[in-house]
Amino acid sequence: MSKTALLILDVQNEFVDPKGKVGANGFAKIIDERQIIPKIAKTQAAFRAKALPVAFVNVGYRADYADAISRSARLKHLIDMNAIVLGTWGTEFPEAIKPLPSEIVFTKRAVNPFYNTPLLSWLLRQGVDTVALTGCHTHMVVDSAARYADDAGLYVKVIEDCCASPDPELHRIEIEKILPLFATIISAEVLLQTL
Repeated sequence: MSKTALLILDVQNEFVDPKGKVGANGFAKIIDERQIIPKIAKTQAAFRAKALPVAFVNVGYRADYADAISRSARLKHLIDMNAIVLGTWGTEFPEAIKPLPSEIVFTKRAVNPFYNTPLLSWLLRQGVDTVALTGCHTHMVVDSAARYADDAGLYVKVIEDCCASPDPELHRIEIEKILPLFATIISAEVLLQTL
């Protein structure tokens, strides 16, 4: 019998709140316009009501970034802004979707939520064979998670209206052209009807 887990990927204050160092540059406005947080909250509530697993992934680094491995311009930009430092508000989740004490948070230091985290082992231990992905950025963490989960033999569902990118065109290209190679693209409403 199929068991689906909801993954909430990088939906953390630094990115989605207008006071966040990334959110302040316009991404929070997109998150708000697309109503990402309320849609994730509704989906999350449905999973919890069915006692289905809900897991959170955030990204964060030490204050001195000594644990930052990537040499990309993307990460250098975040370091220059002094963003996503562990133990700060920026790595926490918005109040509307914050984890319950019983729910697990995996902290990563890469784009891929499976890289150097026990996420896959945890999913398999829960008996999960399907993951439903929400998150930001669609063209980064959601894409990376979908590819890895597919490679690991899991069924993947991307909840399109619970994902966003700072550039809406990148989101559209991912949803229409790239992610369908690895996942079923679905709306939150349709997913909830199938639970």
